[in-house]
Amino acid sequence: MSTPPPYLVPSRAAKRTHYEHETISAILDEALFCTISYAVDNKPFSIPTAFVRYEDKIYIHGSVGSHFIRTIETGIQVCISVMLTDALVVAKSAFSHSVNYRSVIIFSKAEKIEDIETKRAAFEWLTNKIVPDSWDYLRPMTDSEVRKTTALAFSFDEASAKMRDGMPKDEPEDQELPIWSGLIPLQTLRGKPVADESSQNIPLPQHLS
Repeated sequence: MSTPPPYLVPSRAAKRTHYEHETISAILDEALFCTISYAVDNKPFSIPTAFVRYEDKIYIHGSVGSHFIRTIETGIQVCISVMLTDALVVAKSAFSHSVNYRSVIIFSKAEKIEDIETKRAAFEWLTNKIVPDSWDYLRPMTDSEVRKTTALAFSFDEASAKMRDGMPKDEPEDQELPIWSGLIPLQTLRGKPVADESSQNIPLPQHLS
């Protein structure tokens, strides 16, 4: 993106903003969920959902009967946001507390995927992102299930990333205070799988171990 539109330029901490495709893609690939915001009849809506990036688009899915899906598939403007939190930044004053984070904001419009094979591919990409290497292990989706599910794609040509890292930035007069300051790291971890009643005697597959 050579010259970003005004709505992608932050009003504060502009030096933390990045527009490179590689930077944006890396954040999108790590995040499991996004929030899609839009307005209808002057009423705001904001819906969290799983997503996957493939090449230069992100994909979501939902029931063909979903009010959310049926609204945004018409091509109205949406704002898609993603945030990864890496650490709480604990300063010597509450005013200087912060967060180390990586975020992406996208302005886009939905493209409804009509081709059946592309829809299946999108579902495979999303399934393998949420539970890696699980698509080929699972019972295949039926044609009826594919028809009952809508796949939407969004270009992220109009997108920006914003990040913060590093230690607290206390005021000079606070730095000598006998108050602890530093970072509290945050992590999102996948725990040990727990079988339901129907799977008590089924070995845990390799992709879940």
